Amino acid sequence: MAQGTVQVTHTGTSRWRRRTGEYASLTAALEAAADGDILTVAPGTYRENLVVDRAVTLLGQEGSAGSVRIAPPEGVPLAVRASAQVQGLHIEGQDAAVPAVLVEDGTPELTGLRIVTRSAAGIEVRAGGRPTVRACTVDNPAGVGIAVVDGGGGIFEECEVIAAGQSGVAVRGGGRPRLDRCRVHHAAGAGLSVTGDHSSLEALGCEVYEINGSGVQIASRAAAVLTDCAVHRVTGNGVTLDTDAVLTLADCRVHDVPENAVDLRSRSVLTLTRSEVARFGRNGLSVWDPGTRVDAHRCEIHDGTGDYPAVWVSDGATAVLEGCRVHDVPDALCVLDRGSRADVVDSDLSQVRNIAVSVSGGATAELDDCRISGAGRGAWFRDHGSGGTLANCTIDAAQTGVIVTKGADPLIERTTVTSPTEAGFYVSAGGRGTFQGCRVTGSEGYGFHIIDGCRSTLRKCRTERCARGGFEFAQGGADGEGAVVEECSSDESTQLGSPAPATAPPAPATQTVGLLGGVPSPRSTTPAAPEAAPEPAHETRPADTVLADLDALVGLASVKQEVRALTDMIEVGRRRREAGLKAASVRRHLVFTGSPGTGKTTVARLYGEILAALGVLDRGHLVEVSRVDLVGEHIGSTAIRTQEAFDRARGGVLFIDEAYALSPEDSGRDFGREAIDTLVKLMEDHREAVVVIVAGYTAEMERFLSVNPGVASRFSRTITFSDYDPDELLRIVEQQADEHEYRLGPGTGEALLKYFTALPKGPAFGNGRTARQTFEAMVERHAGRVAQLSAPSTEELTLLYPEDLPVLP
Repeated sequence: MAQGTVQVTHTGTSRWRRRTGEYASLTAALEAAADGDILTVAPGTYRENLVVDRAVTLLGQEGSAGSVRIAPPEGVPLAVRASAQVQGLHIEGQDAAVPAVLVEDGTPELTGLRIVTRSAAGIEVRAGGRPTVRACTVDNPAGVGIAVVDGGGGIFEECEVIAAGQSGVAVRGGGRPRLDRCRVHHAAGAGLSVTGDHSSLEALGCEVYEINGSGVQIASRAAAVLTDCAVHRVTGNGVTLDTDAVLTLADCRVHDVPENAVDLRSRSVLTLTRSEVARFGRNGLSVWDPGTRVDAHRCEIHDGTGDYPAVWVSDGATAVLEGCRVHDVPDALCVLDRGSRADVVDSDLSQVRNIAVSVSGGATAELDDCRISGAGRGAWFRDHGSGGTLANCTIDAAQTGVIVTKGADPLIERTTVTSPTEAGFYVSAGGRGTFQGCRVTGSEGYGFHIIDGCRSTLRKCRTERCARGGFEFAQGGADGEGAVVEECSSDESTQLGSPAPATAPPAPATQTVGLLGGVPSPRSTTPAAPEAAPEPAHETRPADTVLADLDALVGLASVKQEVRALTDMIEVGRRRREAGLKAASVRRHLVFTGSPGTGKTTVARLYGEILAALGVLDRGHLVEVSRVDLVGEHIGSTAIRTQEAFDRARGGVLFIDEAYALSPEDSGRDFGREAIDTLVKLMEDHREAVVVIVAGYTAEMERFLSVNPGVASRFSRTITFSDYDPDELLRIVEQQADEHEYRLGPGTGEALLKYFTALPKGPAFGNGRTARQTFEAMVERHAGRVAQLSAPSTEELTLLYPEDLPVLP
């Protein structure tokens, strides 16, 4: 399209100024125009860089939308520095270093602009610019859609960012725009990005979707207020807050997000009111770090699609939920780490597949007037220092209503548990807890089940219709003390007030006044079993015998030397202590590095036997585990699995194969971290009970130890298992043949050497395992050959020949 003409209508009061003129270029027309003049642009392509520095009106010809194209070969196509009006233009930019439309000053009105460009920004507002931008579209696959920077501001009404190569809307350097009924989609960065001191954004009735990144990102002391907005179909978090960011979401919807719906870190603060969070792949609300806080009022969080808690609070953060609904999620609320806190008031947690409330690591959860229903576990206070309060709450149709373990000490007041399938309240493993005015009805198990001599306190509690019994207590703990029970009662009326027989066993609880008037006497649920015979002593081979087995292994010269040096240190230390001398402390935990099939598991088993023979370990047995044995499916299960594996290894060796899998490079919040943290603590607390050996590929184990210095400090040394050479692989085959009563025929040894030399030594190479598999393949091919003979001789039944070798892969 050829360049057209520009008609300037002068609006001055003098007769001369009221005349209309026509100009061949926009630049000439702008130079001739004065404040208040109207410039009507004829259809055409204008390859000019326009600078509007007067309060004029610049119009594309009415009825020809898009026919007026501003398309210079470089530079800024349209710069506005005054309170002008610009309407109906099609802007095309080609310069990636500058914006397509730049507003630097004044309060201009930009209406109906279509910006199709490959510029640094589609529209950029700077400094003193305060435009009103209406019904404009931006298509900029090379840069930012709309940028408001360096103290700029303005109002954007019913605008649309169709595509952006970076953020859809970017606010920084103290920018302060307002978006009203705008749409931002198909951006390669964040949909809305606000960063830096004094930067802020207000959005009303906006929609952000189809974003390759976070939908909304607020960071570095910036602030934003979003009202009646929707964020959905993004590839990252729905909303991300970092480093003192402040955000208010009111009447908003964040849904269909593969990561966290809302993620807060580093002292960020979120206020969430009457908003919905749904269909998120990780956490609905993810709250991290001291000083970080979320306040959610009358919100709904539901339909988690991954295997993560709906609300995650950790590392000293705080979450407040008031009048909220959390439902149809794997876990509802997880609070962990000392200093972390969750306050939940008048809220519903329902249809929770695993745990409604999980509190661990010294965290605190306060629930008041809440309702939990249809959960696997109602509330679980997991470990020492973890606690809080459940007050005036109800828990219905859970497997277990409240669990208290490992020194946790919550206060549970006026809480009712109905229809649990296992127990109403369950306390074990040194858990404590104070239960006041609580009630259990319709339990398929016990009402209150207090085991392991736990020192819980029960006051004015009541049970009704509990299938196995209202109250069940174990015998007193190691110090002879157990639960304190005061003024509790049960509907098991036949036992109320019954005097104990003279030969009755001692009461399982430390009874106070009123106990026998309300709580049933302890009873046995199963016939008394005869006393079990003592377990036979574990047979330990002499150290010299085990070391001889180590020496008999093929190759591994450096490994044998390392193990002997370590055992010599332990043995000499033992003798020095017997002689009344000081002995150096020897850390016995080891790191084994090397490829598969190099004998790591075998050496670990022999090492355990050697330590048992030296009196360092009680049994010396080997418990072999990997990631799948330690890492659970949801928060808390990993610590339990790791503890169980450690307990099985007591007195012996815990061998963790491919340990680096517990800390993958892209771990994020992978549950493997929980296994590592639990393991480190157990190794410290029970350093004499278990020897831990971690094993894996050399490079991966070096990374594992470098990213987990707490783990690295627990191990005394690293032993590297080298790959077997062809001669050593031949010796393994010869050992296998002798063990299974085969012999290598003439030329077979030479053929095996050539075979192992030519065999690819890639990641799938199994070293000793490959040698054994080669022998098994030879035996199979030998069988296929000899089976065809009618009466094979003994020699034919035992000799393996070169033709029995498998084909090289």
